[in-house]
Amino acid sequence: MDFLAVAHNLGIVLVFFFTTLPFKNVSGGPIFVSEMSINNNNKEVRKGTVDQNVPDNYMKMRKRLLESERIDMVGGELVLTAKEKELNARLLTLKKAEFDQAHYNKSTFAPQNNFLISKALYEQSDIFKMIQKMPKGGALHVHDVSITDLSWLVQNATYRTNCYMCTDAAGKLKFLFFQTPPPNTECPWKSVASARAVSGNPTTFDQMLLDNLAFNSTDADKDINGIWARFEDILIRAEGLILYKPVFVDYYNEALREFQADNVQYIEVRALLPNVYNDDGTTLSPREVLQLYKDTTDTFKQHNPNFIGAKIIKTNVRFFNESVILDDIKMSLQLMADFPDYFGGYDLVGQEDPGLPLIDYLDALRYPSTLNPPVNLPYFFHAGETSWQGTRVDDNLLDAVLLNTTRIGHGYALTKHPEVMKIVKDNHIAVEINPISNQVLKLVDNLQNHPGASLIAAGYPVVISSDDPAVWGATGLSYDFYAAFMAMSGETDGLSLLKQLAMNSFLYSAMNATEKVAALSTWTIMWDNFVLNAFKEQM
Repeated sequence: MDFLAVAHNLGIVLVFFFTTLPFKNVSGGPIFVSEMSINNNNKEVRKGTVDQNVPDNYMKMRKRLLESERIDMVGGELVLTAKEKELNARLLTLKKAEFDQAHYNKSTFAPQNNFLISKALYEQSDIFKMIQKMPKGGALHVHDVSITDLSWLVQNATYRTNCYMCTDAAGKLKFLFFQTPPPNTECPWKSVASARAVSGNPTTFDQMLLDNLAFNSTDADKDINGIWARFEDILIRAEGLILYKPVFVDYYNEALREFQADNVQYIEVRALLPNVYNDDGTTLSPREVLQLYKDTTDTFKQHNPNFIGAKIIKTNVRFFNESVILDDIKMSLQLMADFPDYFGGYDLVGQEDPGLPLIDYLDALRYPSTLNPPVNLPYFFHAGETSWQGTRVDDNLLDAVLLNTTRIGHGYALTKHPEVMKIVKDNHIAVEINPISNQVLKLVDNLQNHPGASLIAAGYPVVISSDDPAVWGATGLSYDFYAAFMAMSGETDGLSLLKQLAMNSFLYSAMNATEKVAALSTWTIMWDNFVLNAFKEQM
């Protein structure tokens, strides 16, 4: 049978199929009689036969669908207090105004544009200002050398007398601290203080240093490989300043201060526990570095009783061979035993696309479970931080859940894996959404297209975090909360969503059950005060 004959016969079948289906033609197209109905007894939408009294039943069905979707989303089942409802009304008025400005007045909608060029628009928003004042709970996905304002780093670290810099053959700056700088013909060391004095313009000089440590607006034009190359170059350069022991302690303390100033009450830091060094060239062990983190946190909590605390998630880079990772996991088990209240778990980091997949480390990652008795080393895997599908990269999501990960970092490709999505939801595996990071690092241009919107709409366990905020000029969590709230939820999604996201950061944290109860109790008092104060401000 030739193609035309097949097409002819197929056409007859299709015509018969569609003409025999039970539907009614109404304005706007056919409504299938057997498609949907309303059960007026239990107030739910279900499939089945329906009496087609248009428009009354149609509008009832529509209302039920909208209500069902509202309940499904993150925070949809929360019951707001009277004061919260009043604040929510104000919040939704502001949200609709910003949406309308973009819809009808053609104004720029900040999350549609790269954060490197739209940050100022965030800061102009009344909703952003409200979010800044809101207790946001915990930051569960941030990295050790990219969490403190880089202006602080320049003004603090580079003004220390033993700070040196050099420019290598590729024109890249390097920083280190020395008692006496060693000879270095390839990259001659010079005092930063002397170079600043010789420059004749300390302000311009400091801006030059800052430009070498942070993204700028021109980086928005780079592709994913270009932006990652620049990102990794920045982190390596900053480490020379940050990992000097006196700076390291002050840097982390400043990070805690900045996050608390942004009304964040808790933090979990992905940390390499790297070679923190003294100016005589000696270095600290990972255990000593973890002790520094703990001591600094304890001191900060003593002076800031409303700050709930911090935990460290040990990381390594997904480019090493398996034997290195196995040794690192063995060390992590010892650190977890030595610091049971402060060591949170383990993760593998680095750009996922070119990195080794989790399956390549399977024996090492399964090692704790093979011990007698088995040991539970909590995993918090970066997985699915990619735009690819059906590759060894996004398949990290499969291995992450099979290895019993506690949370998934980024999970950008999760919606391409429906079976993994079921496991994530059924087992309450939280997805750490980092909106601005995913935009700046070129997974998505317009944050309205971020797959996290689908996870939020369907009520998946999600938290919002900021990843490496200092590198793109953000601080704390407010920018990412604003991005998620405005670009990844609807016009009528309000305070319930924000409240649940904050609560999720405790519910899905690395804290034990007792710690979570105490944290939520402390946070609830702060939340109630926020609602009361915000309500007073609008009166």
